[in-house]
Amino acid sequence: LKTSTRSFYREARRSADYSFLRWLHGYIYCRFPYLYIGIGTGEHPLARILLSFWRLLQKSGGPLSGKINRKVKDEFAEVYHGKVLPLEEARKLVTVNEDIKPGDLKRVIPYSKARKLILHSPDHIAVLECPCRTSRSNPCLPLDVCLVVGEPFARFVIEHHPNRSRWISQEEAVKILQAASERGNIHNAFFKNALLGRFYAICNCCSCCCGAMQAWSNGIPMLSSSGYLRQLDPALCTGCGICAEVCPFGAVVMKKGVPVLNTSACMGCGVCVKKCGHGALTLVRAPDKGEPLNLDELIDQA
Repeated sequence: LKTSTRSFYREARRSADYSFLRWLHGYIYCRFPYLYIGIGTGEHPLARILLSFWRLLQKSGGPLSGKINRKVKDEFAEVYHGKVLPLEEARKLVTVNEDIKPGDLKRVIPYSKARKLILHSPDHIAVLECPCRTSRSNPCLPLDVCLVVGEPFARFVIEHHPNRSRWISQEEAVKILQAASERGNIHNAFFKNALLGRFYAICNCCSCCCGAMQAWSNGIPMLSSSGYLRQLDPALCTGCGICAEVCPFGAVVMKKGVPVLNTSACMGCGVCVKKCGHGALTLVRAPDKGEPLNLDELIDQA
């Protein structure tokens, strides 16, 4: 067994509620992410077989199948989900220089499972070719946009996917985040129950390739808001419509030259703020959207 596999297993054994099957799930996810996510996005040939079987089950199940479908969606989101991050908060997660162990993030991560933020060796960062992008026939570029942060997961990626990953410095990680922001991509901090129930990666996502964003648009609540909402200064707005064009969640609609925000769809990613050339947009805290994942505040509260 590789060093990272043993480390992952040792950490799993320290947790009383972490079963061998959950560890095995996490191992398969990390060891075969391109197969796992290729099936999840529907791009892998096996996904079509599974989808056909699922549709047959739904047809034969009558009203019960609808309840099963909703239960599967909700439970899937509970164990595997992302937290939208503005660029400034994403930077903090890749520049912290000490191990941190904030407690349960009940308001920050509004799920009952997979919401721990425990970083061992947070300066150990690997960049991985995005499984969502590589599963597409015509993917967005660049491919190397997924940041795996901390141990044992960063080393696991390096040891098991040497041709698709590499070690990077914290400075390089910040540059990747900045470049993604300039492209109009969003930053999602991902948590997975099978990966010790905690944060393990920042993915820099585009709505055309990202499986999580497409799942969110299809009613699977696996993304949570950054805790912010876009705010408009009408005096500075020229009605150019760029914010509506770039919003990855389709939360902005132009009406009579005014960008109207659908607050329920806005995830507070900040893409529109970065792209507005007139300074008419800002991000403001929105209590009903939950708490931001603000690393400085979390460390102070720990």
